Amino acid sequence: MKKITGNKLLVKALKEEGVEIVFGYPGACTIDISDELYKQQDIRVILPRHEQALVHAADAYARTTGKTGVCLVTSGPGATNLVTGIATANMDSVPLVCFTGQVSRNLIGNDAFQEVDIVGITRTICKYGITVRNREDLGRIIKEAFYIARTGRPGPVVVDLPKDVMAELGSPEYPSEVNIRGYKPSTGVHIGQLKRAIKMLHKAERPLFLVGGGVNISRAGKVFTELVDKTQVPVVTTIMGKGSIPTDHPLYIGNLGMHGAYACNMAVSECDLLFSIGTRFNDRITGKIHEFAPKANIVHIDIDTASISRNIQVDIPIVADAKEAIEKMLEYVEVSDTKEWMSQINEWKERYPLKMKEHPGITPQKIIEELNRQFDEAIVVTDVGQHQMWTTQFLEMNEKKKLVTSGGLGTMGYGFPGAIGAQLGNPDATVISINGDGGFQMNIQEFATAVIQKLPLILCVFNNSYLGMVRQWQKLFYGRRYSMTDLCPAEEGSMEPPKYRPDFVKLAESYGAYGIRVEKEEDIAGAFEEAKTHKNAPTLIEFIIDAEELVYPMIKPGGTLEEMLLS
Repeated sequence: MKKITGNKLLVKALKEEGVEIVFGYPGACTIDISDELYKQQDIRVILPRHEQALVHAADAYARTTGKTGVCLVTSGPGATNLVTGIATANMDSVPLVCFTGQVSRNLIGNDAFQEVDIVGITRTICKYGITVRNREDLGRIIKEAFYIARTGRPGPVVVDLPKDVMAELGSPEYPSEVNIRGYKPSTGVHIGQLKRAIKMLHKAERPLFLVGGGVNISRAGKVFTELVDKTQVPVVTTIMGKGSIPTDHPLYIGNLGMHGAYACNMAVSECDLLFSIGTRFNDRITGKIHEFAPKANIVHIDIDTASISRNIQVDIPIVADAKEAIEKMLEYVEVSDTKEWMSQINEWKERYPLKMKEHPGITPQKIIEELNRQFDEAIVVTDVGQHQMWTTQFLEMNEKKKLVTSGGLGTMGYGFPGAIGAQLGNPDATVISINGDGGFQMNIQEFATAVIQKLPLILCVFNNSYLGMVRQWQKLFYGRRYSMTDLCPAEEGSMEPPKYRPDFVKLAESYGAYGIRVEKEEDIAGAFEEAKTHKNAPTLIEFIIDAEELVYPMIKPGGTLEEMLLS
């Protein structure tokens, strides 16, 4: 059997794993891998303009396709530039395999040029990390990396590749099976526990489903909607769980939490059974932990054992994949009498509907409602900040319109490269990115990538000249001391109005993209219509919005779900 280099085996392994796209940036320690990728035609290599953009693109590619995202970067700064993206994927359970170059084994530990201990750096923010020390282990390690990334609770895996190991000759065989001692992801559902939970559901007078990102990750939206139809139990979602049931479903209330709808937060506070699926109860949805769902028994279904009863003590824990658990529930559940309960919920919705203060001019709600009118099918990718919250409040979602966002880590700079990854993975889809003027500039260089790849992205920038979410806190709780949040400060001594930098429209055009600035409400619809006609490059739409627009409702810092600022 003819021996091959580790570089050749890596490319063979990627093909065996069905990898279609590698998001990569070259360097000295991976140049031989780049050379091997050049020699083949099956795997497409996408070159971004920054490694952080690369990993965010791979992340959104994975979220929107259900495939494992693959990154390839060089050692040292190439590897460390992945750190934020790895942490982002880890928090939101996204399957990635990140290959990092490393200096030769004899140089490790000697502070060699572009040497870092990337496995040590990422140990607490990835699902698994390993440096390949022996050529004969390479195939097995790659196989295990893909298996670990996509099974159980998905997550990012870091595989560090010393240059000399990859140059060594060895077996061309790539394993077909995985057997990792000590790693046995949970499969199946504990029927006894599930029946106890269903019995509790049938007895409840004010039951409520709480759905998190786990339902979307397991692609369980369709069966979950069937479950809701069959039980007639109302639903609230986390931001990551939104879209698991169509937003126009009569039993869907909305998002709960810090910027959740009044009716949602009140429903959680008043329910007598909270049946939660695929959420880890983070602080953004619970408020003050000891007063979260105070009247309820709590059932918790989650694939990750460590997530159950970590933040909120639950009455019935069930470790299972969300889709498998829901499918099994459908065999046993019956309809619940929730008419009186829904009447109370609808009264809350009518008393305090989720809407922004109406006034002439452009508002985020008007922009998103126009998006809803014009796009029946779309993948909407957001950055992080006020625009993200407005999107999760007002975007209509169903099987044909999905949301992608950085939830757990809240990573500014995610939106634009995320849209690139989503478009590459779904070439026939309409991909819309919604950004703030601050976060958009964190990876604005990716205009080059999007233009070169001829991606027809629609890039919305909500420009309020501030880092809006922090400014909102400063306005409400810090005496309007706008420290470090003004992106367009007036020049000292100048009588001229401050000029925003950059000019987003001119910048887009300089890269070969299209640019539109919208300053009047009546121009919102036309901007989207024009953007839809551009099929060969991205279109940036800059919406000029008022800095005083705030995200409401909002839970006070340290408050309970019932202590909401409504306006």
